[in-house]
Amino acid sequence: MSVPFDRMVAALGDRVTQHRDGKVQARCPAHAPDRAASLSVAIGDKGVVLNCHTGCPVDAIVAALGLTMADLFDTPTKMETKGCRGVVNPSRNTATAQHGGCTLAAYAAAKRLPIEQLRTYGLTDITLNKTPAIRIPYRGLDGRENGPVRFRVALHKGPDGDQRFTWKRGSKVSLYGLDRLADARAQKHVVLPEGESDSQTCWHHGIPALGLPGAASYKEAWAPHFAGIDTIYVVIEPDRGGAAVLKWLATASIRDRVRLVTLGDVKDLSELHLADPDQFLTRWADAAKAAEPWRVYAARQTEVEANAAWSQCSTLAHKPDILQELDQSLAHRGVVGERRAAHLVYLSATSRHLDRPVSIAVKGPSSGGKSYLVQKVLDHFPPDAYYALSAMSERALAYSEEPLKHRMLVLYEAAGMAGDFASYLIRSLLSEGCVRYETVEKTADGMRPRLIEREGPTGLITTTTAVSLHPENETRLLSIPVTDTPDQTRKILAALSEDRGDRDGEADDLAPWLALQVWLATTERRVVIPFARQLAEQIPPVAIRLRRDFTTLLTLIRAHAVLHQATRDRDATGRIVATLTDYSAVRTLVEDLFDAAVQATVSQTIRETVAAVVALTGTSGPPASLGAVAKALALDKGTVSRRVKVALADGYLQNLEDRKNQPMKLRAGDPLPDALPLLPEPASVDPCCAVAPLQEGINTPSPPARPTATEGETGAGADDAWGPA
Repeated sequence: MSVPFDRMVAALGDRVTQHRDGKVQARCPAHAPDRAASLSVAIGDKGVVLNCHTGCPVDAIVAALGLTMADLFDTPTKMETKGCRGVVNPSRNTATAQHGGCTLAAYAAAKRLPIEQLRTYGLTDITLNKTPAIRIPYRGLDGRENGPVRFRVALHKGPDGDQRFTWKRGSKVSLYGLDRLADARAQKHVVLPEGESDSQTCWHHGIPALGLPGAASYKEAWAPHFAGIDTIYVVIEPDRGGAAVLKWLATASIRDRVRLVTLGDVKDLSELHLADPDQFLTRWADAAKAAEPWRVYAARQTEVEANAAWSQCSTLAHKPDILQELDQSLAHRGVVGERRAAHLVYLSATSRHLDRPVSIAVKGPSSGGKSYLVQKVLDHFPPDAYYALSAMSERALAYSEEPLKHRMLVLYEAAGMAGDFASYLIRSLLSEGCVRYETVEKTADGMRPRLIEREGPTGLITTTTAVSLHPENETRLLSIPVTDTPDQTRKILAALSEDRGDRDGEADDLAPWLALQVWLATTERRVVIPFARQLAEQIPPVAIRLRRDFTTLLTLIRAHAVLHQATRDRDATGRIVATLTDYSAVRTLVEDLFDAAVQATVSQTIRETVAAVVALTGTSGPPASLGAVAKALALDKGTVSRRVKVALADGYLQNLEDRKNQPMKLRAGDPLPDALPLLPEPASVDPCCAVAPLQEGINTPSPPARPTATEGETGAGADDAWGPA
């Protein structure tokens, strides 16, 4: 294998979908969202070969990963020198060639650190590829050198980029200085700089420190190391590395204990030491005292983002029916019909802001356009609103480090979570708002337990050709059928035949939609539903699953109100007040879905299918075949087969053929029930129920106010007596 190839694979991280020696398939970081793993990575004659099948240039891909073009050209060899077996090192390293390698004495002089002290940290001289280098061990918690090993092969960056370091083959990157963690816990604080030299500088001055191997290398799995440490000083360097640190901090669980340190006119702690070693402690104390808590920084950034987003989305936010505007946007992108499904996908993704997001399954026959519809709706959301996968392994949900809090997990084809354990993790995430998975892992000290926690809340959007999913998952999802009628097919064919002309402006058209979702993430998300009790009293309790479905109904109403909050009143505490308009819009979308879920009524498509069987068989005629029913309905057998399976499951049809893999013999089953609407008419819900006094006028943030909902207060919370959203 090669150093640049390994470096590229490590930089891609969770984007990798398939990895074989010498070749990788991954989602391209240069365009988002990339759902089809369009990036190929392979080892060429002179370095790494990158090919994005959508046309992204190589320099854009490399820049998106925080690397340089020089990182692609670093052909390695395996050293067989005594003491260096199994070491991967560049054979054409420009930094090594230019600077003649790196010795411990030269390094100590350059960093103005005592060489004997560096040796106590485990640093030693070695030779790599006939060039002097420094071996830097990453010691474990027990102080033993049983962790990763890094080699410094040059003192300075070369003209072609940073090629000062390489890792020993098989190294699993970790924090540098774990053997000094006890000191940090005793002092209740730690410095988290980038690189080994900054950490060594801190240790020289008696300051506890843990080093990041790279600016963007932090892993959430390292969070337990910071247990018992009250304050974490993170040094923000004035370059792309500093931006990379701020990016991962935004989702890191340690962020609330972090204080951001800037060092003025010097880049990092090593430079601060080099400027004047005698004044280092004084200057560091001043910088630490002036450090800004992460929460303060984040609030300021949120306000900046909110104002910028509001300037782009205010016109859209004031529309009386934003979902109607969505219809026009989707039509411009070639989506025909499926208004109900598109609206529910959009509301589901918007509900990620609440404490209990709405999860949905878009169902329909193969080639029914399910995934296309979901993709086109999600184009109206920023990439950080969802995490899209085609499939995942049994334990991927537990081990992945992709943040899931207030995001939608999108699975194109529910077969991707067909395993029992994967289904269990999904259920835990949806029902409990988190995943807590305890496993046992092999360590240097033997087998040790490890508790993996994935923080939610998270919603699920999936597509499937199946009539039903795992029973335990089915009741947690709102099932949305796509239209399978000949009329819908005719409309799609007509749309495909149209010349839609130049589509270059489509991305610009999405700007207000993306800004709207950014703004919603920074503003009020608490909603009060004044008529919630009236709804509950008028819905007949005909099935136990209504306990979940009613919560789904309320959450959709809240999501609709949050989406239209610029035209909604607020109560005395600042909560958005949902209106009957919100209920009416949601009721139109879900009324027949709720009825069908509890078998209070039967959908029109199933009624047509049963009626076709009755017409073919009469009262005493021979049973009907699937082909005959399909011909009568003027539909393909695959579409009719799905309808028949639903009718068979509900008992409205019977299959007289009990042998497997034999043609169906269909007859009518139980009588179709009369419609029993579950959801009351909006006019029957008393709009005059008592609520807290409303503020005068409409609270339209212009510019938007900073968020008032803290963690744990989003969504319903204590909105009413009907549980969390």
